[in-house]
Amino acid sequence: MFRRDLLAGAAAGATAATLPRFAIAQPAAARTLRYVPHANIPNIDPFTNTAFIARDHAFLVYDQLYGMNDKFEPVPQMVQGHVTENNGLLWRFTLREGLKFHDGTPVRGRDCVASIRRWGRRDAFGQELMARVADMTEDSDRVFSIRLNRAFPKMIEAFSKVTTSCLFIMPERLANVDPFTNITEAVGSGPFRFVQNEWVPGSSLAYVRNADYVPVPNGTPSMTAGPKVAHFDRVEWKIIPDASTAAAALQSGEIDWWEQPTADLLPLVARNRAIGVDVINATGLIGIFRPNHLTAPFNNPAVRRTVITAINQIDFMTAVIGDATAPGYANLKREGIGYFAPESPSASTVGLDRLKKSIDAARAELQAAGAMGAKLVLLNATDLASINAASLVGADLFRRMGFNVDLVSTDWGTLVARRASKNPLEQGGWSGFFTFWSGVDHWNPASHASIRGHGDNAWAGWPTIPALETQRNAWFDAPDDAAAKAATTEMQRIAFDEVPYVPTGMYYQPTAFRRNLTGMLKGQPPLFWNVRRG
Repeated sequence: MFRRDLLAGAAAGATAATLPRFAIAQPAAARTLRYVPHANIPNIDPFTNTAFIARDHAFLVYDQLYGMNDKFEPVPQMVQGHVTENNGLLWRFTLREGLKFHDGTPVRGRDCVASIRRWGRRDAFGQELMARVADMTEDSDRVFSIRLNRAFPKMIEAFSKVTTSCLFIMPERLANVDPFTNITEAVGSGPFRFVQNEWVPGSSLAYVRNADYVPVPNGTPSMTAGPKVAHFDRVEWKIIPDASTAAAALQSGEIDWWEQPTADLLPLVARNRAIGVDVINATGLIGIFRPNHLTAPFNNPAVRRTVITAINQIDFMTAVIGDATAPGYANLKREGIGYFAPESPSASTVGLDRLKKSIDAARAELQAAGAMGAKLVLLNATDLASINAASLVGADLFRRMGFNVDLVSTDWGTLVARRASKNPLEQGGWSGFFTFWSGVDHWNPASHASIRGHGDNAWAGWPTIPALETQRNAWFDAPDDAAAKAATTEMQRIAFDEVPYVPTGMYYQPTAFRRNLTGMLKGQPPLFWNVRRG
């Protein structure tokens, strides 16, 4: 049931000459960067859509108050700085001069306030901030203030984060749209302008260099921090679900950059001397199975625990990335992954012994829980290779455990729309789905949306686990590193018992690009400034 087995016949012996041709047959213009992202973008709202693809789009169009460098340190970006008063209960921010939105209007304090409010209704970190906000005001066009009723030392960390949903600043008129309604216009102040009338959903998106963009005047580009200098006049995203077509286009030079080459085709493109392969996100991608806590059988924690007992993480990661390698990475897959990224200060080994890799033990637990033969509706996105591979392995695992599995395979956009439903199974509901988060998303409780247990306000799956929220609050209020580590360790212990989701392992995703591209920034997300054709 591994992806490499399913695709081996198609990939074996493939060459650039025999792979399908890309639909656009002219070479890329020198001033245009053509890119194949990992997925189609279902909507262009960076606050309502937690999918990475929406965030990646937003980083071209919008800017942030603070960027984050590759050491995960916040750096002033749209602001020239801030001051705090009254023991951290008053924060006053001053914007840099000359900032303009793509519609020609200046970036003002009121735009920032409205953007923070809208973001704070949807994002886990933002929700924590807004729970402590007494009021936010525009003091002048370039100055705004935030008054707190309780100190929030992690304010700048929240504003600079690269995990979904990031705080992007948009015009007040867009930021005032209800945070549970998608905006339909992408207007920011970032280094590229979205060409809305060229957007063909499911096919292509286009961006042009923002001639009015004012980069940070000093510093070195590092992840989302420092000067954002666009060296291409135009960036085109080409949505190519078929991996063989994307590989052929990269080899022929019809595209410049393929974000996520699949494991079966990675060796093929890597053999081409005109193509470079690298891992730009060193925090990796962590797989999860997200059960629906509102619907039987996964509304029973005993049933959720059976999956912890059965799962073998390396099976999932082998299906996703196979035995591929990349420069600096002799092995691209990892197991023994808990509820926080393994290199993060929040990581712990507590509870890892619960990952028993035993189908027989899981079947006995499922029988004891009274759920043997229970129906599962699993959602799968076939246009995302990693999710499709994990879903196929997962469906096979659940069947062997004794579940009655209905695997519903669609595209990613349809999956995202359906997973918003809280209906029972017989009314279009669902039981679970597989997906991936960047390691930095699981770095600490602030950015970790899928570990939250706040019920109806939680991410799709809606777990109600008050003990997790108690420890999350303890992390925010921790007086020192030891207390913070104690809180995250206890969160992991609780998570292995209550199972907000099941960790399915971790892998490092290589990216592939024409070697004449230089200046590609490390970290995440994929970034389009600083890169040039050299």
